Amino acid sequence: MLERVRRWLPSHVLPYSLQGRLILVMAVGVLLTQLAGNVIWAAQRRAEARDEARTAAQHVAHSASSAVRFFLSLPPNYRPLIIQQFREMGGTRFLVNINRGPLPVRALAGQELADAALAQLRATLKEDLPNTPDLRIAFAWPERLPVGDDGVTLADLPETWTQHIMLARPAPVLLIQVELDPGHWLYLATLMPNPYFLESGNPLTRDRLLLQALSLAAVLLVTVGVVRWITRPLAALSEAATAFGRGENPPALPEAGSREFVTTARAFEDMRKRIQRYMEDRERLFVSISHDLRTPIMRLKLRSELLDEDELRNEFHDDLDELDMMVKGALQTVKDSDIHENATEVRLDALLGRMVRDAQLAGHAVTYTPSNLTVTAKPLALKRAIGNLLNNALHYGERVELAVREATGNIEIVVRDHGPGVPEQALAELAQPYVRLEHGRTRNGSGMGLGLSIARGIVHAHGGELLLANAADGGFQATIVLPGGVFSAA
Repeated sequence: MLERVRRWLPSHVLPYSLQGRLILVMAVGVLLTQLAGNVIWAAQRRAEARDEARTAAQHVAHSASSAVRFFLSLPPNYRPLIIQQFREMGGTRFLVNINRGPLPVRALAGQELADAALAQLRATLKEDLPNTPDLRIAFAWPERLPVGDDGVTLADLPETWTQHIMLARPAPVLLIQVELDPGHWLYLATLMPNPYFLESGNPLTRDRLLLQALSLAAVLLVTVGVVRWITRPLAALSEAATAFGRGENPPALPEAGSREFVTTARAFEDMRKRIQRYMEDRERLFVSISHDLRTPIMRLKLRSELLDEDELRNEFHDDLDELDMMVKGALQTVKDSDIHENATEVRLDALLGRMVRDAQLAGHAVTYTPSNLTVTAKPLALKRAIGNLLNNALHYGERVELAVREATGNIEIVVRDHGPGVPEQALAELAQPYVRLEHGRTRNGSGMGLGLSIARGIVHAHGGELLLANAADGGFQATIVLPGGVFSAA
């Protein structure tokens, strides 16, 4: 069902949340079910209405045939007297009159049930009155309906004469005009057994549509409640996963809801505990490695001092210094990207302003435009990430520009230098540990290629992303993109 809806609707119309998609699928399913049910029901109801109209028309035709035969059996001069007696008695089913010719009427047109009833009436009358020379049948509305040759309409007649035809709500009148003999036309007006039979031909009435709308609203209301009840635990799981990814310690998920969610919550809690134990074990491991590796390095340095040859002693010193630097770099890569501190509100103007002033005091050309934005982050970790990017920019660019901006719900911190830039093919692996390009070794011989890697680890720990690219008009640009859910304008 969801795939069919996806094909029918543009991608930007589909909601992104599971709750929204479930509600959409349920709404579309209910609408399609109601539409199919209404189509089938309407077709059956129209067929039943046609059968009922034909049956009623046949009954009326037999009654009209009896009336016609009765008046045919009377001498012409007796017919008006009989009609007058019928009127004095309060009328009959038929409003009867004798005219010199057929009266023109505005007949109903384009009515399926009316046409079916007329066809049945004509066939039955022809069968019952095979010798009738002329016969005219039609349905017409009672308003301004002519009754006699003298222009009298149905509304002009006394109420006692028309009580069986004139209803509170107008209904179509059946007119049967039969030529009894030359110059004498029998005028019969009556209603169908169901006066409002035409309305049964349209099953989708206003009341029916209102009922359908109310039932749809009730189903959707229940659907929204059920979907929210089902997806609420998933939202709690998502929030817990996001908080844990930022280094926070979320409360344990309640083991309530469906069996699948309870199983998922238990699996998530077990995973969180295993990761927490892993992080603690890793911390202890690297503390041990730091102690165990630096101690023999120091002993080797002391022993190298006992060597008599200066050249050999210097080579030993260089190798041990390089080994010591590699150990420090490896430990720094792990520890600096996992700073244990609480997140707090950080005013970016104050943080970046201090860093810019320090760089300017050291003689560097650095500019920054205040943004009046604050961010909820780990202050030391964020400062270290920005500091690494700024130090790289100061080493490789003639001047540096810092900027903070809001973009599509996120906050972007941009560090841009005006240096030679980076080859495009090297951008993909530039943030890997120990990766250094040729011009980097030339300009910064003491570097180890860990600054970008550490900055990326800190940004990822905040749920953000580090984007590296060459600026459009020259130089290199590093952009820290942090999710808007964590940051807010001051």
